[in-house]
Amino acid sequence: MKQNISERTLKDLEFQTILKKIAEYCISDLGREVVPRLQPIPNSIQLKEELYQVNEYLASFENENRIPPHYFDAINDELHLLGIEDSFLEATAFLKIINIAKTIKELIAFLKKFKEYYPQLHRQSEPIIIHQEIISNIDAVVSKHGEVLDKASPILKNIRKDINLVRGKIGASFTSALSRYASAGYLDEIRESVIDHQRVLAVQAMYRKKVKGSILGNSKTGSIVYIAPESTLQYHRELQNLQYEEQEEVVKILKTLTNQLRPFKTTLKQYQTYLTHLDTIGARAKYAQHIKACLPKISKTQKIYLKNAYHPILWEENQSKQRDTIPQTLELNKTQQIIVISGPNAGGKSITLKTVGLLQVMLQSGILIPVHEKSEVSIFNNILSDIGDNQSIENQLSTYSYRLKNMRYFLQKCNENTLFLIDEFGTGSDPELGGALAEIFLEEFYEKGAYGIITTHYANLKVLASELENVTNANMQFDSQSLNPKFKLHIGQAGSSFTFEVAKKNGIPYRLINRAKKKVEREKIRLDKTIAKLQTERHALQKAMDDLKLEKNIAEKKSNELLKKNDTIKHKIDSFQELYDNNQKMLSYGRKFNELLHKYFQTNNKKQLNEELKKWVTIEKSKHDQLKKDKISKTTSGSNSTPNKPISKRERKIINQELRKIQKQKEEKLKAAEKEILKEVVKVREVKQEKAKKEALTKANYTFKINDKVRLIDSKSKGTIEKIEKNTATINYGIFTAKSSLDQLELVKSAK
Repeated sequence: MKQNISERTLKDLEFQTILKKIAEYCISDLGREVVPRLQPIPNSIQLKEELYQVNEYLASFENENRIPPHYFDAINDELHLLGIEDSFLEATAFLKIINIAKTIKELIAFLKKFKEYYPQLHRQSEPIIIHQEIISNIDAVVSKHGEVLDKASPILKNIRKDINLVRGKIGASFTSALSRYASAGYLDEIRESVIDHQRVLAVQAMYRKKVKGSILGNSKTGSIVYIAPESTLQYHRELQNLQYEEQEEVVKILKTLTNQLRPFKTTLKQYQTYLTHLDTIGARAKYAQHIKACLPKISKTQKIYLKNAYHPILWEENQSKQRDTIPQTLELNKTQQIIVISGPNAGGKSITLKTVGLLQVMLQSGILIPVHEKSEVSIFNNILSDIGDNQSIENQLSTYSYRLKNMRYFLQKCNENTLFLIDEFGTGSDPELGGALAEIFLEEFYEKGAYGIITTHYANLKVLASELENVTNANMQFDSQSLNPKFKLHIGQAGSSFTFEVAKKNGIPYRLINRAKKKVEREKIRLDKTIAKLQTERHALQKAMDDLKLEKNIAEKKSNELLKKNDTIKHKIDSFQELYDNNQKMLSYGRKFNELLHKYFQTNNKKQLNEELKKWVTIEKSKHDQLKKDKISKTTSGSNSTPNKPISKRERKIINQELRKIQKQKEEKLKAAEKEILKEVVKVREVKQEKAKKEALTKANYTFKINDKVRLIDSKSKGTIEKIEKNTATINYGIFTAKSSLDQLELVKSAK
């Protein structure tokens, strides 16, 4: 995929400002050099990999397995020296190299361990080979303070041992001379000093000939002469010889180490390139976290759906001034190919157009964008822009001439994979003639299948947008009462320019405005008034629809709650009825059995007892069999069942009488129970309603404070308020924090 996004477009959209802000988040000098040179990525596969890597790095901020630190010092000079034969690196240079090698080793091990969390970052690190000998070779020679170790070679170890012995002798001989000459009274009060890293005696000038040694200097006044005692000079010459030998051995060791690392020059360059790229990935992720950006879905078909999109530069500026930024939502697709935005000046048309262009360029450069996560975008081969006054002084072109040259370029490049952005389309020439030419250009872009957004005040372009099938009008909402812009985009209707209304608000005298109106065709004024009226009516209608939708949602919610409560009450009544029936059945059995026993105790007639008992058991068995049969018939849906043992007419008559009697009693008791239950339900409902009113009143008047336990309305997740700024609260949910308006919160538990 070959992309064509010109430097002019990047400049129009202020892309370099975004890169400068990202560069501030880099941790290395090389990263800060590379980020300002970032360009849109032409290869779609590489672009997606970059976006996924930034997204994975961003996700690492919210989990326990954060990506390890990867700071490093540039080793460009060291790599250059490795390419020069017989050259060698200083000991401190090896500290930079070993730091890079150890950082790479740690990163590769981490990404391998957590490759399920960071698949794209792990895939990028797979080609890198860890060479342990780089680390071990340097560790064997150079200390963590950048000094060559004694153990680097036996010769160096012996030389340094001799140096320490000689320094001991120098110290002893100097102390002896100091003591002797101090006793003789030859020394000044300060007694000694240091010149050229060598201890010297501070001798009074009058006694300088009495002290044997070399004069190395004197005080400004000349009253003190600094003399190195003769007894230490011999040892100093021996020390200088040993130090020279030490330096020669150190150079020899460093040359050997340099030669050991020379074959790894390409590897070290690869390490630095990888860390530099990872630094740019990290910087983009940190910037994304700052502007609350995310990775939208990448669509295979050409479309742009931006939900709650912000212009990042405007958002940061408003944040610094504690002002709100109005998000925009719009969509470009096959059925809505081009959007024509109209409306008053300073209403937000240009910033909306720039938002779409800047976010698209950012995304195609591997930078996450501040939109809702359900947004969806595709990749365009060409992004063309014509924004602002582009007079070309060096080419002696007027604004209109420049725009015509731009339109010619647009016509050459426009196709179904093009996104074009034109601000104040058609301006710069006679309104009627320029507007007519602009119509032709718009028709050409439309026929070529290009996607785009244009802003305009021309009525003929608004009319054309309503006539073309896949071109849509849009307007920036404007309050006709206060004459203030709302900075909110509305798709589907052209907007009025509110020319005379804005002039009136800005203090232009009425007499001048009326004179201007007389110079304009009546039809033009009528059209502008009609558009303004329709825009006001549409706004009122939209508000009414939103209110109705809200009321409908509340009503549906209440209805669902009532149905749920009704089901619960019904279930409780059924359970109560079943329990009541079982209890009544057991009481009936007990009473009947008690009655038979009482009668037997009076008559002592076993035969009568057996007959009546048999009769009662038969009736109960018949009832039981009938219930069982009813249950089987319900489960088998009309299937034939095995007939029971025939019952006599007399027995059937008695059974039916008893059944009717029991049924009547059951119905009476059920009605009584229902009345009692309904009374209790009404009481419970009244208590609950009263309690709910009190709670609602308490919550409505409640002032939220820090450490209150809250949740969002219609949400189950509970969190604790950490911070309150004006009408916005920062809520801690344990694993993450979020911000919300106070009027969207519901109190769960007040802080103590």
